[in-house]
Amino acid sequence: MPHLRRRLILITIAIVATLAFGTIGFVVIEHYPLFDAFYMTLITVTTVGYSEILPLSLAGRIFNSFVIFFGVTVMLLAVGAMTQTVIELELNQYFGKRRVKGMIDRLENHFIVCGFGRVGRGAAEELSQAQEMFVVIDHSEERVERAMNAGMLAVVGDATRDDVLIEMGIQKAKGLIATLASDADNLFLILSAKSINALLQLSARVDEETSEEKMRRAGANFVLAPYKSTGHRMAQALIKPHVQQFMDFSSAGVGPNVSIEQVSVSTRSSFAGRTLADVDIQKKLGLIVLGVRKADGSILFNPVANLAIAAGDHVIVMGESDGLRKLEKMLTGPLA
Repeated sequence: MPHLRRRLILITIAIVATLAFGTIGFVVIEHYPLFDAFYMTLITVTTVGYSEILPLSLAGRIFNSFVIFFGVTVMLLAVGAMTQTVIELELNQYFGKRRVKGMIDRLENHFIVCGFGRVGRGAAEELSQAQEMFVVIDHSEERVERAMNAGMLAVVGDATRDDVLIEMGIQKAKGLIATLASDADNLFLILSAKSINALLQLSARVDEETSEEKMRRAGANFVLAPYKSTGHRMAQALIKPHVQQFMDFSSAGVGPNVSIEQVSVSTRSSFAGRTLADVDIQKKLGLIVLGVRKADGSILFNPVANLAIAAGDHVIVMGESDGLRKLEKMLTGPLA
């Protein structure tokens, strides 16, 4: 907190300035050795009550009177300011935890990011850009503070504990991202999360290829090996550079308005049961249909125009945000 930091800096400067002033004064007026002058100033401003190190002249006593008056005043103010700082820190921490808890209690259909390392930070940033609600859990106070400084909702905790997951509202959550330090921790986390909320969508990071199948058996819907996928992309960039550039374009976009989205076809939609040609996505909205994920889980790439879309299907499209918003209204609600 900037104002508390400034207060501590001012307190330190005031104490150092007082000690320096007294030390220099005793050296100049009474010709004390440097350490004796410092020690005399220290016992004076702290009101310890020891006797004078060496007899003081009249000028020295007058100077010491000023040191007593100003020095003791500074010390009293410093003690009071430090006490106030400690109380404010305790209150801020208390009310800060209550505020965070209140915000978490109000979350619904949110995501839980477990671990705020390099992979976790990337996942949290992607959720933030997509304007999704999420909360970050990490055992490191430094990482949690980093997340909070980035404007994210974050708490210190052990994500493998059931009580911590329940406090994060896992029963009402839509998905969980497991990016803890080890495959064993992520596996234990997946098992715990699935036992609390069987409908939760789970995405897990693995370091070892042998852990992928275990994660899937434990209930993870998506298992990603960042080191393996990075190696593939590095080789792909050299072997097929134009393909890799297109993949980067499609995943990151060339501008803030271009992205890939999945739009669910609602049972309320007037387009349910009609074909892609009826919707005419490309002509009317300027969007490119990349694929359709049918309700049975099958995925159709570059679907034909006469493909009928049904309730529960997901249309995967690429384009600008305005067109994507219009398509979502078309496919999730009745015609206006």
